Amino acid sequence: MTASKHSPHSLRHHFLVASPYLADPRFHGAVIYLCEHSDDGALGLMVNHPLDIHLGEILEQLDMHGGELDLPVFSGGPVEPERGFVLHPSGTSWQSTAKVDDDIMLTTSRDVLAGIGRGDGPDEFLVALGYSGWGEGQLEEELGSNSWLTCPANTDILFRTPWKDRYKAVLELIGIDLNQLSESIGHA
Repeated sequence: MTASKHSPHSLRHHFLVASPYLADPRFHGAVIYLCEHSDDGALGLMVNHPLDIHLGEILEQLDMHGGELDLPVFSGGPVEPERGFVLHPSGTSWQSTAKVDDDIMLTTSRDVLAGIGRGDGPDEFLVALGYSGWGEGQLEEELGSNSWLTCPANTDILFRTPWKDRYKAVLELIGIDLNQLSESIGHA
């Protein structure tokens, strides 16, 4: 992430939840954590769509310790799916770490993965390949068409809620009962 013009209406450190009105099937049931949101666009990571690869497999491919780690790696989004991202609590900074919020950092350098593999990385983390991105005004347009629901993020859902439960947990945070959402529009 680079320095950017921050809008007073920034949704940085917010969750985006795909609404039933979102037409893009890649984001069906998605929870996205927004790492950046400014007048120039937005960048976020899906945090509830695991890939068919575990962290240990990636560490082995990179010739790092930690091949036994049976932890999910998430599809962060369709943009640059070969690029890795690690969300973790603030504290240790790595070679390429950016502050998202007072409590959350985003690291894109290999050294954090090496630390995780050795057992001296962050205590809590989420690894994603790829990201979800929006150009200038694109996210605002999608929000205006009711494609996304939003709420402030919290570390409990991000790091301590099982990935299968994150969609429901964020909806509950917003005050929406999952059973009340409809995927179709009715006509009277």
